[in-house]
Amino acid sequence: MGRRRFIKQCGILGAGTISSVGWNTSLASVLNRPSDELKSDIIIIGGGLGGVAAALAACRNGSSVIMTEPTDWIGGQVSQQAVPPDEHQWIESYGRTASYARYRSLIREYYHRNYPLSGRALEADFLNPGNGAVSRLCHEPAVSVAVLESMLAPAISKGQLKLLLNTEPYKVHTDGDSIRAVSCLSGSEKRSTVLHGAFFIDASEEGDLLKLSGTEYVIGAESQKQTGERHAPEKEDPTNIQALTHCFAVDHLEDEDHTIKVPDMYQFWKEYIPSLHPPWPGKLLSLAYSNPRTLHPKSLSFIPPGKTEKAPHTDPLNLWLYRRIIDRDNFKAGTFRSDISLINWPQNDFLLGNITDVHADIRKQNLYQAKQLSLSLLYWLQTEAPRPDGSQGWKGLRLRKDICGTEDGLAKFPYIRESRRIMAEYTILEQDISLEDRMEITGKSAEEARAKKNHDAVGIGYYHLDLHPSTGRDNYIDMASVPFQVPLGAMIPVRMENLIPGCKNIGTTHISNGCYRLHPVEWTIGEAAGSLCAFSLLRKAMPRQVGNSSKLLSDFQGLLVDQGIELAWPDS
Repeated sequence: MGRRRFIKQCGILGAGTISSVGWNTSLASVLNRPSDELKSDIIIIGGGLGGVAAALAACRNGSSVIMTEPTDWIGGQVSQQAVPPDEHQWIESYGRTASYARYRSLIREYYHRNYPLSGRALEADFLNPGNGAVSRLCHEPAVSVAVLESMLAPAISKGQLKLLLNTEPYKVHTDGDSIRAVSCLSGSEKRSTVLHGAFFIDASEEGDLLKLSGTEYVIGAESQKQTGERHAPEKEDPTNIQALTHCFAVDHLEDEDHTIKVPDMYQFWKEYIPSLHPPWPGKLLSLAYSNPRTLHPKSLSFIPPGKTEKAPHTDPLNLWLYRRIIDRDNFKAGTFRSDISLINWPQNDFLLGNITDVHADIRKQNLYQAKQLSLSLLYWLQTEAPRPDGSQGWKGLRLRKDICGTEDGLAKFPYIRESRRIMAEYTILEQDISLEDRMEITGKSAEEARAKKNHDAVGIGYYHLDLHPSTGRDNYIDMASVPFQVPLGAMIPVRMENLIPGCKNIGTTHISNGCYRLHPVEWTIGEAAGSLCAFSLLRKAMPRQVGNSSKLLSDFQGLLVDQGIELAWPDS
């Protein structure tokens, strides 16, 4: 074991700050440095919701785990990307794992324990801190970080789990069809550490291990000829990926001026009209967008709260309420001077290019432009957005840098909607899950139609098929789906033996990914991945064998059910 030079604090390892989206210096400068070496049963790359769920499951089943995270916040899309959870309408009762339900309960308990709640909030059966329209649990990103750390704390305290923050992989060591180790860099010093394990879970936001290990993967859009999907394009396009978004949070202090400096690219973004098919209705920085279902022009409104006035519910939708993460009326008077709203809108979806599988310079440029878009949206809201009285701009909008934990006020990591995806033993298709296809295939009504049944189900999920506008110039692709299962076959690579996907990088297509990428489904995938690796260790089998053996599969599914993972919907 090499000499460990990490700073250890309560079992969470990591020091300094590292770029959360790629290295700016040449790897050649670190390749000749001596490396630390660490070993565990399971190595998890990525500390998002899938990674955390995988770690919890693996530790619960007796495995030792090392988990890396490229930023200083675990939680992925719910924290470092600052996206309140997108969830289905039954989430309070079923359609989620027991551990995800516990996570949600702990969020509410955190507010009850640490915040001066109002009488209304104390009486709520299911507290929603922000009362945002998008979720039953809109809350501050840092609260998720605290809760997730508390869930991992028991395993960390007894040495079963090591969490390496500010750490990301740069090299994978393979032996035939297996991974033997992953080399990572940590902290501003870019210290090198080699992580050895029996199994490796890729829970990274972009499928980093797939690329580094030479695992067969797909990225972008497949063609109709390849998948038979009615909404797939005629020709495949690896560069056609859903837009990323740099989210941010604001409050509104009436009679104060918090206008930011004019962003460098403001004039460009102010005039920018997305080039999409079907056409976008006009300039991106406006209160108009394409209706996701009909693609017809649709209006929105934006009216933040005043000193005493509430942000109004309007028709069309008041965007202030859409992803509001703090409703000040949920707290005793004076706790918050204003509501706080999270800005993740169509208006800051970045469509000019990708950051995955592109040259480092292009990646850097696109990340810069995406940040400039979000800052330009804020400046437009502060100075030019139309107000109900005919005036322009809400100069009292204040960028809440503390909410996202960054100096520039933007989320630590862009919201990544689409990752590299493994070429899997089974690929989930649009026709397996879309309502239109299921009605046509089964001959049943909308009320009776169900998703394709998977004998090897390792979890369930639901969200409508929701694809944001993409870098291939597609407008929204948004349609009804049916409650679905997560098949084990979609988690088994066609070749690699000890690499398992742990989030939205499972065997989906560009289209079907649209409903497998959301918070509770990502958690379910991660929990299944961690359980699968731990089960394989206990049974001295490979994950592929588990899927191909009726006895092993039955035993594994029994384990999942015993540990609170639903394998079928109640009415299926």
